[in-house]
Amino acid sequence: MSFVMKCLGINENGNLTIGGCDLKEIAEAYGTPAYIMDEDEIRANCRIYTQSIKDHYDGKGLVLYASKALSCKYIYQIMKEEGMGVDVVSGGELYTALEAGFPNEKIYFHGNNKTVEEIAFALSKGVGRIVVDNEQELSLINQLSGESGITTKVLFRIKPGIDAHTHSFIQTGQIDSKFGVALENGEAEQIMKTAHQMPNIEVVGVHCHIGSQIFELAPFELAAEKMMNFIADMNDRYRIHIHELNLGGGFGIKYVEEDRPVNYDRYIQAVSRVVKRVAKERNIALPSILMEPGRSIVAPAGLTLYTVGTIKNIPGIRTYVSVDGGMGDNPRHIMYGSEYEAALVENPNGEKTNTVTVAGKCCESGDILIRDIKLPEIHSGDLLAVLSTGAYNYSMASNYNRIPRPPVVMIQNGLPKLAVKRETYEDLVRNDV
Repeated sequence: MSFVMKCLGINENGNLTIGGCDLKEIAEAYGTPAYIMDEDEIRANCRIYTQSIKDHYDGKGLVLYASKALSCKYIYQIMKEEGMGVDVVSGGELYTALEAGFPNEKIYFHGNNKTVEEIAFALSKGVGRIVVDNEQELSLINQLSGESGITTKVLFRIKPGIDAHTHSFIQTGQIDSKFGVALENGEAEQIMKTAHQMPNIEVVGVHCHIGSQIFELAPFELAAEKMMNFIADMNDRYRIHIHELNLGGGFGIKYVEEDRPVNYDRYIQAVSRVVKRVAKERNIALPSILMEPGRSIVAPAGLTLYTVGTIKNIPGIRTYVSVDGGMGDNPRHIMYGSEYEAALVENPNGEKTNTVTVAGKCCESGDILIRDIKLPEIHSGDLLAVLSTGAYNYSMASNYNRIPRPPVVMIQNGLPKLAVKRETYEDLVRNDV
C-alpha cells in the first residue's frame, strides 16, 4: 500500500509505522493526540535543498528554513546541524532560535509589522539580515541602528506582481497583499533609493515570496526573471549593487493522492537557469541565492495521531467520527479548506468501505479535520493517523476550549524522542492572575 508520506510503512504486526517505529507503541508511550515527526526525513529534505545550491549555484547561496512552518528548539538544532539558515517572523521565533543556540548571523528577520521592541531585540542580538517590509520600518531601523552605533544589513521584500495559483489567503506576490512594496507602482524603486542614502543602512539584497503550496515551475521562473531585472535596473540607474537574491519558498507537497508536487531540487535548477541567463544578458554579477522552504521540509515528515471517540451516524446524511483533537491542533481545514489523507493505525490495509467525516472535539460546528474520506470500518478506541501534518499544525495550534496542546515526538533511527512536552492543565493557568 502506498501513502502520501514516504516515511510510512506497515510492520509485521500489521500496524502503521513512521520512520520504522510502530505508531500503536508510540500512542501507548506518549498518548494522543500527538504530533509525530520523522527526523531522518526532515534531515533528508534539508540535504536535497543544500545539495541543490551546491549543484546549481556552485554553493553560492544559503537555504533558510522558514520557521513559521514549525518552530521549537529541537527543530532549530536540526537546522544548525544541517548547515541551514533560518528565517523568523517574530520576536518569539527569534528568541526560540537563539535559545537553541542557532548562529545569529544565519538568521533573517521577516515580518510586515515588526514592533520597536522586536527590531531593537534583533539589532541587539546581531541577526544576519533584516528583511524590510516598508518605508516606515526602514526609518525605524535606521534610527535604532544609529542609536546603537551600528550599520544594519537589509533586504527588501518586493511584490513582483505574480498571481500564484493557490488559495487567496496564501498568495503574497501580487500587488494587493499586506506584504512588501510593489514593482509595478514604483514603490520598490523608491524605497531602494531612500535606503541607499541612509547612514545606518547597508542594502545587500532583495526578497520575494509569491505564495504557498505551488505545484508549477513557471511562477518561480517568472519571479526570478523580474527580480533579476530589477536588480540590474538598480545597478544601472543608481549604482546600487545587490549581492543577495532571496526567492522565498512556497514549494508544494503531497497532502492527498491528487497532488502532484515537483521534486524540490527541480525548483532550484529551473530558477538557476533564469538567474544565470539574466545576469549574463544584463551584465551583472551573479547574486548569492537564498531560498526559504518550510512546509516542504517538515510537512511530509509529520502526522498527527488521534484516538477515535464518538461515532455518530445520521442515516442518509453523514457519519461523523470524532477524535480527541481537532481545530485546536490543526486549524487548516477551517481556515483554508485544506484536505488531508488519513489511515487507521491497526488496519491501514483494510478495505475502504465507509465514507466518514473526521470531526474534532471543539465546541464549533466547523471543527472538521477531513470531510467525506473513505476508511475501513472504524470503531471507538481506534487510533487514526492524519497524514502530512508536520507544517502549520503545531505552529498554529491554540488552547481553544482550554484544551492543552499535544506533544511533538521525533523519530530518529527508529527510536522516539520527545521534542516538545504535552501541555498540562497547570500550563493552561500558569499566566492567569
